[in-house]
Amino acid sequence: MIDEIFRAEWGRVVASLVGFCRDVDVAEDAAQEAFALAAQRWARDGPPDEPRAWLVTVGRNKAIDRLRRDRRHAEKLQLMAPPPETPMPATAIPDERLELIFLCCHPALAAEARVALTLRALGGLSTAEIARAFLVPEETMKRRLTRARTKVKAAGIPFAVPGEELLPARLGTVLAVLYLIFNQGYGDQRVDLAAEAIRMGRMLVELLRGEPEPRALLALMLLHDARRDARTRDGELVLLPDQDRSRWNAAQIAEGRALLPGTGGPYALQAAIAALQTEDPIDWQAVAERYAALGELTGSAVVELNRAVAVAETSGPRAALTVVEAIAADLDGYRYLHSTRAELLRRLGDLPAARTAYRRALDLTTTGVERRFLERRLAEM
Repeated sequence: MIDEIFRAEWGRVVASLVGFCRDVDVAEDAAQEAFALAAQRWARDGPPDEPRAWLVTVGRNKAIDRLRRDRRHAEKLQLMAPPPETPMPATAIPDERLELIFLCCHPALAAEARVALTLRALGGLSTAEIARAFLVPEETMKRRLTRARTKVKAAGIPFAVPGEELLPARLGTVLAVLYLIFNQGYGDQRVDLAAEAIRMGRMLVELLRGEPEPRALLALMLLHDARRDARTRDGELVLLPDQDRSRWNAAQIAEGRALLPGTGGPYALQAAIAALQTEDPIDWQAVAERYAALGELTGSAVVELNRAVAVAETSGPRAALTVVEAIAADLDGYRYLHSTRAELLRRLGDLPAARTAYRRALDLTTTGVERRFLERRLAEM
């Protein structure tokens, strides 16, 4: 029960507390204390009628207690409004999470720090999960987060959606944050995170009417999410070619296609690729060409890995393996590098090398459904 509420409400609670006390560190700590207290009391007494309102109220009290203990925050405490006496309605704070994204994506912060800070504060991701998303050691990510929080305090970064003239400086990072939140939810079967990213993507499209990349990102997320129900069958992972298309969400696919911009940057290219992958049959040559264009635009090794999958369909596994080996050193900590290499080696008949690659992928995999898929592949060999 508490785990479900944590996944659903963490971002809302933290965003509300940041808006209240104007301090990300204090807000996160207060939210953690509120959830810890909820785990104790709700197990005994049952959850309240309005869990989020209860958590925010307790969190605000915890924040005030901490600020009172810290004389450095005395002036800030005087400026804070008193906690509400009535609980918030369930539909409250619809925009505070978006405000939190813009706070964390302030240009005074390093680009990677902006994304990491938002994933921690808004997505409720652990430091270890964020480190995996960035393909860096956990200790490295811990230091980045600490530096980012210190910078937020030292620079006095405001908790607010910036004026229209300031949006372009932050938009790229905001989009990157939303897509990372979506990918974390989509890859780890966290439906709540994926849905939250889509919800905020819709808000960005409304906020920035006429901007092509927010539309493209929303289209991309919708097109991927449309296939979510078909990605597993009886608890087992199902690859794209084997998915039951009748389980795809046709309405989301139609909406995603309608949002596709004619031209644009990296999200427009990715959305175009996602749209191609909903066709039957898939035009793998067109997919490979768009991945090549995306790779030139971004210089991303992950994009090259995705291109390798398309190359395997058009030119065979040996040509694809050449692409994979060229980027292997850059992605050694990325589980999909090793699972892709393993699949290509399996198709080439090099079973000993394929087993080694599958085992490496298994070592890096954290989700049960992916672990079962890799274990099944190993057993088949």
